[in-house]
Amino acid sequence: MGEGTEERLSTDIAGTRADLTRNVDELVDRVAPSRIVERRKEAVRGRVQHMKEAVMGTASGGTSAVSGAGSAMAEHASDAAGTVGSSVHDAGHAVRSQTQGSPLAAGLIAFGVGALVSALIPTSEKEGQLAQSVVETAKEQGQPLMDEAKSVGQEVGQHLKDQAGQAVDEVKTAAQESTQHVKEQGVDATQHVQDDAQSRMS
Repeated sequence: MGEGTEERLSTDIAGTRADLTRNVDELVDRVAPSRIVERRKEAVRGRVQHMKEAVMGTASGGTSAVSGAGSAMAEHASDAAGTVGSSVHDAGHAVRSQTQGSPLAAGLIAFGVGALVSALIPTSEKEGQLAQSVVETAKEQGQPLMDEAKSVGQEVGQHLKDQAGQAVDEVKTAAQESTQHVKEQGVDATQHVQDDAQSRMS
C-alpha cells in the first residue's frame, strides 16, 4: 500500500468515527426522557403561542402573564400531549385554520377547553349546585331565543314556499304560451303547405 492510500483510509476512518460519535450523541439526546419532556413542553408552548397570536393578534402588553399561564398549562399538559400526539396536532391545526383572526371563535374554543378541563376534574357539591343554577338560567334565557329562531325559520319557510308557488305558476304560464305559439305556427305551416299544394295543382 502507498502512503497516500493509508492517509486516505485514516481520514475516512476518522470521518466515519466522527459521524458515528455525532449520531450516537444525537440518538442519546433524542431518547433521553428529560429531553423528550422538554421537547413536548416547547411544542405545546409554541402551539399555544401561535394559536393565541393567530386568533387574537400579537399584543404588546400582558404577554408575561399569558406566557406564565401558558407555561403552567404546557407543563401540566405535557404528559397528556405525549399520549394524544398527532390527533391533538391535527385538531390544533384545524382549529387554527378555522379561527384565525376571530376573537369570538377563540372565546368559544376557550370555553370548550374550559368545559373539557372541568369535566376531567371531580366537582364539589357547591360546584354541582352552581352548575344546576347555570343550566336552569340558560334554559330560561334561551327559550325566547329558541322561540324567535323557530318563528324566523317558519317565516323563511313560508317565504320560500310562496316564491316556489310563484315560480311554478310562471313556468305553467310560459309553457301554455309556448304550446299555443307552437300550435299556431303548426296551423300556419299546415295552411301554407295546403295553399302551396293547391297552387301547384292548378
